[in-house]
Amino acid sequence: MKQRNARLVLEDGTAFEGKAIGAIGTTGGEIAFNTGMYGYQEIFTDPSYFGQLLVMATPHIGNYGVHADEVESNRTMIAGVVVKKFSSDFSRPGAFESLQSNLERDGVIGISDIDTRALVRHIRQKGAMNAVISSEEIDVQTLLNMAGEVPSMAGLELSSRVTTTECYHVSSEETSDLRVALIDYGVKRNIIRCLVERGCNVEVFPSSATAEQILQTQPHGIMLSNGPGDPSAMAREAAQVAKLVESGVPLFGICLGHQLLALSQGLKTEKMFNGHRGVNHPVKNLLTGKCEITSQNHGFVVTKESIEANENIQLTHIHLNDQTVAGIQLKSRPAFSVQYHPEASAGPHDSRYLFDEFVSQMAALPQ
Repeated sequence: MKQRNARLVLEDGTAFEGKAIGAIGTTGGEIAFNTGMYGYQEIFTDPSYFGQLLVMATPHIGNYGVHADEVESNRTMIAGVVVKKFSSDFSRPGAFESLQSNLERDGVIGISDIDTRALVRHIRQKGAMNAVISSEEIDVQTLLNMAGEVPSMAGLELSSRVTTTECYHVSSEETSDLRVALIDYGVKRNIIRCLVERGCNVEVFPSSATAEQILQTQPHGIMLSNGPGDPSAMAREAAQVAKLVESGVPLFGICLGHQLLALSQGLKTEKMFNGHRGVNHPVKNLLTGKCEITSQNHGFVVTKESIEANENIQLTHIHLNDQTVAGIQLKSRPAFSVQYHPEASAGPHDSRYLFDEFVSQMAALPQ
């Protein structure tokens, strides 16, 4: 079948022409790239990518189709996708449909057959920016005008767009009484899975839940999930986290949850020139001296300067590529967090020990 032409235009005027994939239409958002060589399905359904156009650095996408067990939310979350080579055919035991059918059903617009190496190099040199993909309109100036109207990710609150609207419960088959209250800012399903596998019964709350509502359930631990958007635009949520910290209940934050814990303690966050997105990011645990390869997906980071000015915060993990903050813990309360994704999916399992440490903190409390 002959594919429709499509065009990608960045806000600085850089343009690429390719072929339409996924749904037909026009979409815009901040353009970002992921360096992972596998796991496109888990990546596309990660709520942390909501509102972003995602460039896949690996050249072949779609070749192993879509598998029912490899989704991290109830739908595709990316605003659009950019790839080098796209396969509508797939060959894999257990796959039930093509990625093309999946993207069409979820209304996700994409472009293929462009030089993604050149595009990734351009973003690395120029920094994060907005862009537009269209398979309807190919006039560069028209699309450039559209790109200029896309809201900046800086100052944008997005977790309320992806959180659950109602509380729900996920029980463990283990004979454990441990109860975890998880605040869903855009949670990946594998975070819940990792808790349940360790005997935790998880009560999931929407991001709008108050500290009082959460503590009323008398949880043994509190999990702050990942999610999209600028954490500095979430002052209300950070204020609720501060109350949860003061309760003394063990608390564990991941990605956006890490940033909200930091903000709740008076630390600062900033937008990165280019974010970290991939499954091979090296992190050093400063408490043990050991290094781990991690899965990461974030465009904002806690500033090291604000940690150094706060006597109650201990820096626990550092990103070895650029020395940015990758983990913290409080000295006065049982609360810790990491910027990366210990649950992975996709990615290595080096950091799963953090869930074990969280469970150990809960188990040490009087029941």
